[in-house]
Amino acid sequence: MRAIWTGAIGFGLVNIPVKLYSASQQSDLDLDMLDQRDHAHIKFKRVNEHTGKEIPWNHIVRGYKYQGDYVVLDEKDFELASPKKTKVIDIINFVEEKDIDSVYFEIPYYLQPEKSGAKAYNLLREALHKSDKAALGNFVLRNKEHLCVIKPYGDVLVLNKIRFAEEIKDPAELSVPRNTKPKAEEMKMAMTLIDQLTSKFNIEKYKDTYKNELLKLIKAKAKGKEIKHAPLKVTHRKSEDLMSQLKASLKKAS
Repeated sequence: MRAIWTGAIGFGLVNIPVKLYSASQQSDLDLDMLDQRDHAHIKFKRVNEHTGKEIPWNHIVRGYKYQGDYVVLDEKDFELASPKKTKVIDIINFVEEKDIDSVYFEIPYYLQPEKSGAKAYNLLREALHKSDKAALGNFVLRNKEHLCVIKPYGDVLVLNKIRFAEEIKDPAELSVPRNTKPKAEEMKMAMTLIDQLTSKFNIEKYKDTYKNELLKLIKAKAKGKEIKHAPLKVTHRKSEDLMSQLKASLKKAS
């Protein structure tokens, strides 16, 4: 793996030199965009809007439009904005992970210590294990500030980027049932169904079956086979059928 960030974790007055590695990878099929007419590969070009000419990467800079004009920024400017945050994952405080709603979680990364930080890394990992807490911090990655949660994952410390509150849309505009309670009998049956389907979470049990089915279809089409399918229709039943649906679900679960 190749490190995508090098810096340190700021744990009080202790600095733990670390490297940041991506902990996730895409598992979907690599589908290319093609021209429908001749299946030619579609390419995207960086084009100057005034001249129409393609621009090489080394001629591209980034800028912010301010009062009608662009202010151009280089890598030094991004670091100067906050030198500490570009080099240090600063632990702000420690929290109960269950207090952070899943809607805020974004992308996981592995943290690997440099040799000089192995002892302090081990101390932080074991302290988090023992306290059953997670460290909440912030740092800058790719010219953007991120909140993050650091917690043990076996022998490794994992950093999860989490979203700021301002990045979550307000659900108030959604039309959902509010201030309504289900019937007692319906609730009892729903709880029974939940109990029947409850098991210990094991991520290994769950596989990306859609990708495999799609690959089967691709291979069949490559061999010229006719693909038959029946369109799936979603039916909406009346609310009074809820009890019968719950009863049928319980039979299926058992």
